[in-house]
Amino acid sequence: MRARPTQGSSSFVTPGLDPGGHGSASAALDALDHRVKPGGDGRGRSVIVAGLVIALLVTLLGTAWALDRLYPPDLRRLEATGTEVLDRQGRLLAMLPAVGGVWRFRATADDVSRPFLDLLVATEDRRFWSHPGVDPLAMARATLQMLRAGHVVSGGSTLAMQAARLLEPRPRTIRSKLIEAARALQLEWRYGRTGVLGIWLTLAPYGGNLEGVRAGARAWFGTSAAALDPAQAALLVALPRRPEALRPDRHPAAAILVRDRVLAEASGASVPTRRIAFPRHAPQALAGLQGVARTTLDLPLQAGLERLVGSQRPALPDRASVAILVADAPSREIRALVTASGALDLTRAVRSPGSALKPFLYQLGFQDGLIRPETALSDLPRHFGGYAPENFAHGHDGQVSAAEALRRSLNLPAVALLDQVGPLRFAEWLRAVGAKPRLPPGADPALPLALGGVGVTLREMAGLYAGLAGPGAGPLTMAPRESSPVVPQPEAARTVAAILTQPIPGGGPGGIAWKTGTSWGGRDAWALGFDRQHVVGVWVGRPDGTPMPGATGRSLAIPILARVFDLLPSAPLPTPRPILMAQPATPPAGLRLLFPPPDAILSGDGTVTLRAMGGRRPLTFLIDGAPLPAMPAKRETGWQPPGPGFYTVTVLDADGLVARAPVRVQ
Repeated sequence: MRARPTQGSSSFVTPGLDPGGHGSASAALDALDHRVKPGGDGRGRSVIVAGLVIALLVTLLGTAWALDRLYPPDLRRLEATGTEVLDRQGRLLAMLPAVGGVWRFRATADDVSRPFLDLLVATEDRRFWSHPGVDPLAMARATLQMLRAGHVVSGGSTLAMQAARLLEPRPRTIRSKLIEAARALQLEWRYGRTGVLGIWLTLAPYGGNLEGVRAGARAWFGTSAAALDPAQAALLVALPRRPEALRPDRHPAAAILVRDRVLAEASGASVPTRRIAFPRHAPQALAGLQGVARTTLDLPLQAGLERLVGSQRPALPDRASVAILVADAPSREIRALVTASGALDLTRAVRSPGSALKPFLYQLGFQDGLIRPETALSDLPRHFGGYAPENFAHGHDGQVSAAEALRRSLNLPAVALLDQVGPLRFAEWLRAVGAKPRLPPGADPALPLALGGVGVTLREMAGLYAGLAGPGAGPLTMAPRESSPVVPQPEAARTVAAILTQPIPGGGPGGIAWKTGTSWGGRDAWALGFDRQHVVGVWVGRPDGTPMPGATGRSLAIPILARVFDLLPSAPLPTPRPILMAQPATPPAGLRLLFPPPDAILSGDGTVTLRAMGGRRPLTFLIDGAPLPAMPAKRETGWQPPGPGFYTVTVLDADGLVARAPVRVQ
């Protein structure tokens, strides 16, 4: 007998369902199957179950996605890496620690040797390539071992779990283990297995302030992680387990034991007993660099210069240092720089260049048509207002060619030329090519600029000389593909290069153009040289700027310049053709005053010899119209100036011919 539907109940009766509401759950599912698919046989139930499973999976995935976004892994330790400085071909020049003095460098699986990776996976996480970040089998084994032994025998941690612990160190508790397991799944999900390996390889501890396999390989074996042999790899796989207890410099026996255990058989290779210093070439070039910084430096040349400076230091004056810079002339890229004062970059120190600026003054003179290489210039005493320059050797050579005056670095012709070119124009030209002239506060460019009365740096001077050797002058660069303004140099620059091409004193490679400079008091000794490819700058001085009595660019800097060119590939300049001084026009047969010349500056100490030529004897010499005692047969006489001031020297011959010269006595 069927029960009647009660009030409020549905009058719809599903086939197979007990109308009294007392049917079984299976009957309800069967009825639902018939509703989904009339005549269904159980496949409808499978669809429902599948739907529930999918919904559950979607919910779980959504929850995981939300948790991942709410609680991302903390990558601050991974991102806080040291600095690596590379040369122009990607070779390692220097490594600097991360903030806090920790030696840590970013590493990936591509940065390590195959033996290391194989040993790491084999000993730390055999199923690394198959599990999702947590290895259930390893966890089960570790749990059983703990239950049997009563203490932890093995941790069951995967590389992903270790990576999570390295990112966020926690106390070793069950709760921490669960967090690490969750983080391991998250890391595998986010970064994949290669990303997890990168985290481990970057942060694994190697004793003291060493972190990451690259720091460990450099410090313990002096090599890259990619060059590790099996024995070295085994030690670096074992060390992170107990980095302090297995430090080979403190516990070599323990390190050997664990290494051989990792290697699976004893190895005859020894373990290191001390740390090896990280590479640190070109410390002067490291300021401000971060991450992986590529430079234009050349590692073999840089290392060669550092050895050269080390060998030259004993020959330098007391407390003196040396700075050397080598640049590629066409590109103006710095190839090497070194200072014998640690990390103090003396290539940027502002110093007086002495006569090393003269080539550019002559370049402007040639360019403006004021002189030619064969132009006769006067090297005689002269006053320029209140400025009375002297030659370095305090002598005078009379008439010399412009080329010879530059080659011999005579001061008086250079000052006279700057008087024609104009100090302001010369200073502006220096500024235009990147050599900012530093003058005393409030001072304007003046004639002492010709003799180095200005402050410049070795880098700026090398940039100027690059304009004589290459297509243009301008600032040097140490960043690849970084361009800087170039001021094209006219034919006058090549003329100066030809004049400066001469044998190096004391011997050295041929085909080199060079110039020295010495500042007042011997404070700075310079030598700058170039061939077709290279520009070399050498500075010797005391970092505090105190004098070095007797020091000159020729005695201190030129020998070092020659040694530097010995390290460089030969690229000699063409042999210059001889430059002859233009012969002065044939003088008239009349009377001439040989000395003093017009506008000469004379010393008031001692007797001045007045000389004349031509005319008919006897000759009469007069000072401001007053005759001097003279011997009729001679063409000279002596004069004792009564004191400083301006005078007119006159000579008369027997026929009444006259020659005069205004002079000044100081």
